[in-house]
Amino acid sequence: MSIAAPVRFRLRVVTPKSLLIETEADEAQIPTTEGLIGVFPGHRPLVAALGRGTLSYRQAKYEEQFEVEGGYAEIGPDEVLIFTETVAAGD
Repeated sequence: MSIAAPVRFRLRVVTPKSLLIETEADEAQIPTTEGLIGVFPGHRPLVAALGRGTLSYRQAKYEEQFEVEGGYAEIGPDEVLIFTETVAAGD
């Protein structure tokens, strides 16, 4: 018996002032201090320091982008939690 990977994951982006995003996502691109990483449902657990760059996520054909700088990401198979100091809407 095999266990199927989740189809989507829960994505939350938290700043010191508020919970900016709480949604379900098909994939995310996260700028870390080591470079850009792609996250899909079922990702292995990972904690990564955020760098400066564009954080994006996709739900089917909808995509949203934000500029972030600093913080960290907690990534798991069915949840991604982003803590960041600075967020600005992307283009």
